Amino acid sequence: MVSGIHHVTGITSNVQANVDFYVGFLGLRLVKRTGGYADAEQLHLVYGDGIGSPGSLLTFLVWEAAGRGRTGIGQVSELALAVPPVSLGSWITRALAANMPIEGPSREFGEPVLRLKDPDGLIIKLVGVDMETPAPLPDAPTRLRGVTLLTDKAIETARFLTRFGYGQEGRSGVTQRMRSDTDIVDIREVSGFVPSVTGGGVPDHVAFRAPSIDDLRAMRLSLLDYGPTEVHDRKYFTSLYVRDPAGILMEYATEGPGMTVDETPAELGRTLFLPPHDAARAEDLRAMLPQFSLPGEERLPARDLPFIHRFNWPQDHDGTVLVLLHGSGGNEADLMPIARRMAPHAALLGVRGRATEEGSNRWFRRVDAMTLDQQDIRSEAEAFAAFVEGATTGYGLDRDRLVFLGYSNGANMLAAVIQLHPGLIRRAVLLRGIQPLEKPPALNMSETRVLLITGRDDALGRHAPALIDALVAYGAQASILEISASHDLSAADVIEAREWIEREFPITR
Repeated sequence: MVSGIHHVTGITSNVQANVDFYVGFLGLRLVKRTGGYADAEQLHLVYGDGIGSPGSLLTFLVWEAAGRGRTGIGQVSELALAVPPVSLGSWITRALAANMPIEGPSREFGEPVLRLKDPDGLIIKLVGVDMETPAPLPDAPTRLRGVTLLTDKAIETARFLTRFGYGQEGRSGVTQRMRSDTDIVDIREVSGFVPSVTGGGVPDHVAFRAPSIDDLRAMRLSLLDYGPTEVHDRKYFTSLYVRDPAGILMEYATEGPGMTVDETPAELGRTLFLPPHDAARAEDLRAMLPQFSLPGEERLPARDLPFIHRFNWPQDHDGTVLVLLHGSGGNEADLMPIARRMAPHAALLGVRGRATEEGSNRWFRRVDAMTLDQQDIRSEAEAFAAFVEGATTGYGLDRDRLVFLGYSNGANMLAAVIQLHPGLIRRAVLLRGIQPLEKPPALNMSETRVLLITGRDDALGRHAPALIDALVAYGAQASILEISASHDLSAADVIEAREWIEREFPITR
């Protein structure tokens, strides 16, 4: 029975930087891109050798623009990849050429080691040791050499690992090495450290190899008296999840069916797959999940702008761009599904508000539940105006093909920008918007066209006419449309907004 690591799963806060590092710098192959099976609104990337063999796999959950996690007790702290010993010099040269900090070489348990960090701060060790993999890639690590675990219960963690085929090999200081048929796990005792915090750069779990589903079932039976376990079908393997005595999340994953169950070896990693149970919202998910380019593919350069933002590009872009401002508690991806239905051929530019309230994203602060912070509205409106100017120039957007779409708090933000910075926003669809300004300025808004959609059953809808009156009074072409809806968005919003956008940009092709 083959034992060892099946894969390691981490978290990244920047999908493009992650792909550039693991494919572009390390030379691994992207063998799968899916919506997460636990949460399909999370992109899940899998890297490995040429065919995605167990033991070569690194997977990442994408939490775009998430905060950096904290490595601590109860977590994987380092990931080791095997490279031929003779290649260590070339890896140093490659890192220097990429302006990438690197430590070493040093020696650990007699093996030469180079240390570097991925873009999220995860420590990657390149270990000079000859290890084979079924489909090696040129100038890339061959497979997983092992992981380092931080635990305050070293004896219990070591004993737990014996379930997965690991035995004691040696010790160096506070680190105990365990060895399987194929790789190693280093257990580092760190009593007194703080617990780990999930986030970018912190691994989620390590998975060990289960030769068959029968072995997985046997493992689950052996854990009946230990504590809770979960079994899930992940399509490419079946997984058993359990936590060791120190709280480290561990997985026992079957060898098959493998990465080629839905793609040929030549096509691996080219298609975005979504979990079967989310088939009904497949198109919405395709609009929400972050996009990226593989090294060598055409890409839009990233721009450093005042607001976190994300593009979603359709295959047949018509030149229109919808700039999306979410409601309270939302994020830059929230409106992408409904916006894609409103404008199937438009690029979507989702933007995240910078204010927070009890941990939820907003566009500006409130003094209390009924009073908006006027100073903050004006400050954030000025920052958003700078964002629009920067995005238009930096991404080469056609100002005459921009449509701004805001919902609730996002619609209120757009209403403020329209009035405080006239001419910047020329077309806007405001969903459930009201007047956010107590003293709107008397400025010419004749270049602006606005559709305000309210819900007949929305308690806030009675405040919407005041906004339209203010816009029209200073020259905007603004209209209000009441639909049968509450404050929540509905299918009628899609229909009315789509028709309005099509009138603004008649189809000529």
